[in-house]
Amino acid sequence: MKRLRNNLIGIAQGSEVMFEDFDTGGDMWTGTGPREAWHPVRFSDKYRAPPMVHVSLSMWDMDISTNHRVDLRAQNVRRDGFELVFRTWEDSKIARVRADWMAIGELLHEDDWDLY
Repeated sequence: MKRLRNNLIGIAQGSEVMFEDFDTGGDMWTGTGPREAWHPVRFSDKYRAPPMVHVSLSMWDMDISTNHRVDLRAQNVRRDGFELVFRTWEDSKIARVRADWMAIGELLHEDDWDLY
């Protein structure tokens, strides 16, 4: 459990279209084997420390003739942002994906100083 020490709690949220490979014949739609897409997310304000980040699929468009293999996660969570990472594998055919995210953590206080 992450404990927050003050009343300066920041909650940021967003929705990101990670890719649309159907129209362009992109790798998620035409490829096989391990594939991944990375999408950078930047927060509007920096957190005091890396926040807790929750991600979820909010839209997916997949071929019904193959298995639906999905791994969605937040990677490299920092005070100023993180990367959304979508992975699939084998013969899954994914046309497009939208991911929603929410970050919760402590904001900087006016008395917080970076000395070094």
